[in-house]
Amino acid sequence: MTGIMSLSGKPLQGIARRGGWALLAAGLVGCASVPPAGSSVALPKAPAGWANPVDGVVAPTVTATEPLNHWWATWGDEMLSRLVESALQSNPDVARALAAVAQARAQREVARAGLGPTVQAGADVQRAQRGDASPGNTFRLGLDAAWEVDVWGRRAAALQASEADAAASEAEWAWARVTLAAEVASTYFEWWGARERLRLARESVAAQEESVQLTDWRVQAGLASVLDAQTARAALEQTRASLPALEATARQAQHALAVLTGQAPGTPLPGPAPDLPPALRVPPVPVPAQVLRQRPDVAAAEARLRAAYARVQQADAARWPTLGLEGALSLSAPRVTELFDVAALTRSLAVSLAASVFDGGAARAEVQARQAAAEQARAALASALLGALRDVENALVALAADRERLQRLDAAVAAAAEAESLARQRYAAGLIDYRALLDAQRTLLALQTDRAAAQTAWASDHVRLIKAVGGGWENAARVTEAAATTTATP
Repeated sequence: MTGIMSLSGKPLQGIARRGGWALLAAGLVGCASVPPAGSSVALPKAPAGWANPVDGVVAPTVTATEPLNHWWATWGDEMLSRLVESALQSNPDVARALAAVAQARAQREVARAGLGPTVQAGADVQRAQRGDASPGNTFRLGLDAAWEVDVWGRRAAALQASEADAAASEAEWAWARVTLAAEVASTYFEWWGARERLRLARESVAAQEESVQLTDWRVQAGLASVLDAQTARAALEQTRASLPALEATARQAQHALAVLTGQAPGTPLPGPAPDLPPALRVPPVPVPAQVLRQRPDVAAAEARLRAAYARVQQADAARWPTLGLEGALSLSAPRVTELFDVAALTRSLAVSLAASVFDGGAARAEVQARQAAAEQARAALASALLGALRDVENALVALAADRERLQRLDAAVAAAAEAESLARQRYAAGLIDYRALLDAQRTLLALQTDRAAAQTAWASDHVRLIKAVGGGWENAARVTEAAATTTATP
């Protein structure tokens, strides 16, 4: 069965590089001769299409997706691109996942080495004396070789398990990058939203300050009551009281971005752009089976299942006798100059067959334990598949709701702004009291704040959809290069 990444460093291919989704279950079962007995976990089937398509986003007939390695760069926000690239280079969680890749590859080489013979060289000098005889020296040189013939495939299964573990680590590294890029973008938009709400609140404070001044003039002219003046001041202070919380939210989002990029929370960052990207670009979402094939977390779960099946086979093969070959060449002489004489050479070859006569059922219990572990891995894969489908469906539902909400809020804000302008003019002309103006100002601020929150959610849900379809990882050559660098670093 095709793995997530080949040993030669070819690009990540997901669950099945060739064939359709229907081959997944059959391919997994074929990876081991001893699958878990009585498996009760059924792998879900990919539906033909999405339950909640969004016009302009989902094309049910699409079977391939655009490259999403650098989706953040397509939005035209230089600050966002810089933050994401910095995080991918410096975030400690990604570095930890990359170190896990290097570790898994080293373990794979250990398993590969176990398939061949081992050879040891030795040299020693002994000085002995018998009775009254003069003491004598004995010089020895030797080579010892041993090889366990892998008759039942135990060591080959161990190698298969290590290869699957390495593939899983590579996919987990890819998923860490996908998750990190999405988290940076979402936090960036949250930062923008907090700053936008803070800007709106400050504009409202400035407008209310003008209203307070106008009310004071009207009180002095006998055109308004002291009650109006105090009401205006109370409203102003109430709006001012919201500023510290909004400032704190904006700074917390900035701190989160700094940490995601591997910097201390207090590190200053340039502020986000005044406006969100004019058109958040989302490629057409492919059919569900395609999404499941390109999700790194699903690929990691599939690789863990292949590793578990290989370990079942390894435990089953360990129940059978082992066949070993041992050989030795030694040179022994009383003098160094005589070591290389043909007469000093001794050769030996041994064949051994060993089997456990009684182990109290430990070997059979080990097979059962491995089968249970494989059942857990199968359940984890089923969960990952369902989770991937859920993520896409939830993102599509959220985008549809966001789009409709934004349309309604845009219309509401436009109407509220017109109402606030008219109320201000009528209040200045003495046609309405201050409470009517205050209501118009509060309504406008509330709607503007809701629209800023909706814009933030709209942008963040674009990011969630891209993450849900597995966008944001590079090919295996990048993994190979990065893992090699990690291994070489002392």
